[in-house]
Amino acid sequence: MSPRDRARECLAIALLFLRLGLTSFGGPVAHLEVFRREFVQRRAWLDAHAYGDLVALCQVLPGPASSQVGMALGLLRQGYAGALAAWIGFTLPSAVAMAALALWLAGPAPGARVPPGLLQGLMLAAVAVVAHAVWGMARSYAPGGRRLAWAATVGVAAWVWPSAWAQPVLIALSAGFGAWAFRQGWAPPASPLAVGIGRRAGAVWLGLFGAGLAVLPMLAAWAPGGWWPVADAFYRIGALIFGGGHVVLPLIQAEVVGPGWIGAETFLAGYGAVQAMPGPMLTIASYVGAALTPPLGGWTGATVALLAIYAPAFLVLAGTLPGWTRWCQSPRLRPMLEGVHAGVAGLLAAALAHAAHAAIHGVATAVAAAAALALLRSGRVPVWALVGVYAAGGWMLGGH
Repeated sequence: MSPRDRARECLAIALLFLRLGLTSFGGPVAHLEVFRREFVQRRAWLDAHAYGDLVALCQVLPGPASSQVGMALGLLRQGYAGALAAWIGFTLPSAVAMAALALWLAGPAPGARVPPGLLQGLMLAAVAVVAHAVWGMARSYAPGGRRLAWAATVGVAAWVWPSAWAQPVLIALSAGFGAWAFRQGWAPPASPLAVGIGRRAGAVWLGLFGAGLAVLPMLAAWAPGGWWPVADAFYRIGALIFGGGHVVLPLIQAEVVGPGWIGAETFLAGYGAVQAMPGPMLTIASYVGAALTPPLGGWTGATVALLAIYAPAFLVLAGTLPGWTRWCQSPRLRPMLEGVHAGVAGLLAAALAHAAHAAIHGVATAVAAAAALALLRSGRVPVWALVGVYAAGGWMLGGH
């Protein structure tokens, strides 16, 4: 492929993911289902088993799972440039909107500027989107009695154990379950994923991942009044967190509100807004970066925080993918992956339960969420239209 053709392909990837970034509401669970429909069913970039393997890997790794899956899809298509194009397209809409929101809310009583009822309407629509996504993912990854029973077990465990460590532990247990339950008759896929990253390159990426954890704290101590402490804090969050945006948000709050970088009211306004945004929830980093107290903050602060929180997600993904694609070929590991697929379905169901618990309060909101789900299941209402209607309805019922 010529450089011009490669550039055109990367632009097409960026535009495709830009469309998804503008329309993919509901958080990481919904994003994974959108990717499955778009790239497995519609475009056939990879088959369902290969996609499930990517999802399983990104559930194990630290960082935002849906964003990492998007990077991996771009990487499979056009190498590093494709990964960058996919990340920019998917992340840019929400990142820009969150940074602009932080600048607009600057001043006293930021929470009072958010229209009453607007976020409630958006959150109810998000519950329906996530429920629709979980249904589709469960049908793919937990068919049959054994898988469904294990998915239910993992879902209950994730609900009663809302810890950052719950996800990797439950994924490991799911691998053990698969090794026991599906040890007979599994063969590796016909061909491995061609990720285009060798072992040496993977080792370099993992080395850079570790170097960031070691070097950034020293730079932050050397220049405590500049950007290095911000980069260190967000890199550490991105490198050491499991469980996606719902787990990351409280940790970001502890890192930035505790030291007094931004006020609690400002953070809570962004906390609510990002859950209603399309695209990845980790774009709250751009909101926090833009809202930092002067002389930090603004668009520069948004950029530093966003790049810092996402850098470890790419580094650990690029470092791990070469070995993962070979491991997926092993007949011994294949049953373990089948168990992990079922476990992932359970984790997604737990995420749905948490979203419903936050958004549904009483019979009226439950009926509204159920009606939104019915509209999505009918296939006649696109997600963007549903979100718009519920946002407008919540805003009007909230007193405007």
